[in-house]
Amino acid sequence: MNLELYDMIFKRKSFHKFPEEIGKISDGELKEIEDFFKTIEPLYPDIKVKMRIVPEKEVTGGRGAEFCLLLYSEKKDNYLQNIGYIGEQLDLYLVSKNIGTLWFGIGKPDSPTYEGLSHVIMIELAKVDESKFRKDMFKSKRKELDEIWIGEELAFANIVRFAPSACNSQPWIVENNGETIDIYRYKAPGKRGIMPVNMVRYFNQIDIGIFLYFFDLCLAKERLNFDRQLFVDDKDEERILFARYTR
Repeated sequence: MNLELYDMIFKRKSFHKFPEEIGKISDGELKEIEDFFKTIEPLYPDIKVKMRIVPEKEVTGGRGAEFCLLLYSEKKDNYLQNIGYIGEQLDLYLVSKNIGTLWFGIGKPDSPTYEGLSHVIMIELAKVDESKFRKDMFKSKRKELDEIWIGEELAFANIVRFAPSACNSQPWIVENNGETIDIYRYKAPGKRGIMPVNMVRYFNQIDIGIFLYFFDLCLAKERLNFDRQLFVDDKDEERILFARYTR
């Protein structure tokens, strides 16, 4: 677990609109991103994934970024959660380089496939001044802790709730049962923001992977040791068990 990324939790923000004056991401920085991608810890090492970085003009519906980072995967059980887990590591790494990011679900790449893998989602990138990043994470709009956490709270409970998610839907519930901690993907009835109804489950499965990386990173920071068990999320129900942590 790369603990150098932990502090970036407090700095990161989603740039839904990039500043008019953005810097340039150098060729050296692009190479560093590619090198970092090779070091990432996936949820599922057996699922093939690929990354491409292209100029934003090569995708549709851009938000004024310089580049788009495209993530591709083979389609296996929980491949979307795997991409969320991988992509959030990229997100936090980019923040450490003062590269602003936006998980961009509605963007369309120039090609739906790459080296035999399917496009999953993209992240917009632009070099921005450090002053544009978040100064006080706790001012961000998120669900109250008692809406997402059941049972005894761990020391970092108030931090993991700031994980990013599509339309800020925060589709997760954590239940601490004493000996185990269960993490559920939760779909609040009738609430989906601007997401098309047929895409809610798709994006929420990516979101739960993002959340799980926040959770694992915080566990590592607090030096808390748990055995993690993952479950196949293949149902369209209100509450789906995805991960169980056992002391």
